[in-house]
Amino acid sequence: MTTTSAARATAPRQRRAFILLGGVQITLIFTLASLAVPLPLLGREFGLERADLVLLSAAYGLTFAGLLLFGGRLADRYGGRRVLTAGLLLFSAASAAAPLAPGIGTLLTARFAQGAGAAFIAPAAMALLHVLFPSPVAARRAMATWGGLSVLGATAGNLLSGVISALLSWRWTFAVPVAVAVTALVLAPRLLPDTVPDRGRGLDLPGALLATVGITLASYGFVVTGAHPWSSAHVLVPLLGGTALLAVFAYAERRARDPLLPPRFLFHRRRTLALAAIAVSACGTAITFVVFSLHLQQERDWSPLQTSAAFVPFAVALIASGRAAGPLIGRYGARAVASIGLGTGAAGLALLAFTGLDTHLPYALGLLPGLVLLPAGAAASFGGASVLATEDVPRQQSGLAGGALNTAMELGPTILFAVLLSLGSDVRALAATGTALAAVALLHHRNG
Repeated sequence: MTTTSAARATAPRQRRAFILLGGVQITLIFTLASLAVPLPLLGREFGLERADLVLLSAAYGLTFAGLLLFGGRLADRYGGRRVLTAGLLLFSAASAAAPLAPGIGTLLTARFAQGAGAAFIAPAAMALLHVLFPSPVAARRAMATWGGLSVLGATAGNLLSGVISALLSWRWTFAVPVAVAVTALVLAPRLLPDTVPDRGRGLDLPGALLATVGITLASYGFVVTGAHPWSSAHVLVPLLGGTALLAVFAYAERRARDPLLPPRFLFHRRRTLALAAIAVSACGTAITFVVFSLHLQQERDWSPLQTSAAFVPFAVALIASGRAAGPLIGRYGARAVASIGLGTGAAGLALLAFTGLDTHLPYALGLLPGLVLLPAGAAASFGGASVLATEDVPRQQSGLAGGALNTAMELGPTILFAVLLSLGSDVRALAATGTALAAVALLHHRNG
């Protein structure tokens, strides 16, 4: 068989494997937002206070963000498919247990377990992408598309969680992650390569413990600003404790023989800028959901279903731009596409800031242009920055690259919401959620 014939025979399997991994990645972020709208229903059903809702809305994201770096190291150490399978088993079991929860304790445990499973799945999936697409050109094309999948998952979660809850029950929102995880477990042995473990690398367990606890504590400190003032011990103790542990982690990594996060990896100039672009893009899309979901429901008296429909053009623009990102990166380069994407997204945010909140303007003139321009720029930015963040990464660090990329995507909106929305805002509880419809849900719960 010639090289060309072999490539043609391999391409369909690569596409099927990419679709499988992409569907899993979308589902991970969908699940992050899956309890957004049902929070008031949960509050009434289980008799929850605001602090309980804050913790419930944040539980998945806390373990997800906290364990990502360790999950990436496990993928590099033991092989992407093995770690992906282990993560899917935990994720599917937790997703199946969550809708059966008789009370808040069981549901919280399930959400923490879901996040832990997701933290193993996400970097393992990226490690597998590096094996599936070994050539630089194919890898750039794959990463350009991959970059927009997470924000697509968040958009789908915000749009569909309200519909599912309104038509069925909040418990049915967990049917999506269960179905996807079980499907992936069945298809993974057939479609995904069995990557070679790197047994020569240590796990750096002290570094993993410091990073996991530090990120989780610091994230929790930001999260609980929705229920407690910044000056309270509830905020300061975890925030300062987490920051101190991360400082110790940074010091220890410089002296570790086989560090969890090599300083040269993180402080590579191009990679640092790319991770910052990913965090900024995630912040822009997330805050748009919060502000304008609140605006439509509070100022214009739109229903949750009408509000979800208002964001359909957002999702369409996101998908179209994500599909175009790969060819554009191949033609103009990842840096140019990421830069243009950031500029376009900023223009969309500016339009929304100046016209989106004007109740005298109809939706088509006030909101729609920005809701198309912003996601088009965000998808291009995610695509270009994802290529820059993972390009030239050695295969034995591909899981680490996936962990770093997803950590930037998770922590960016968490910090932004805590800083912006808790400073003098009447809706400080929104800082804990990271999603628009969760913000609406918390506000409605507080008011009624």
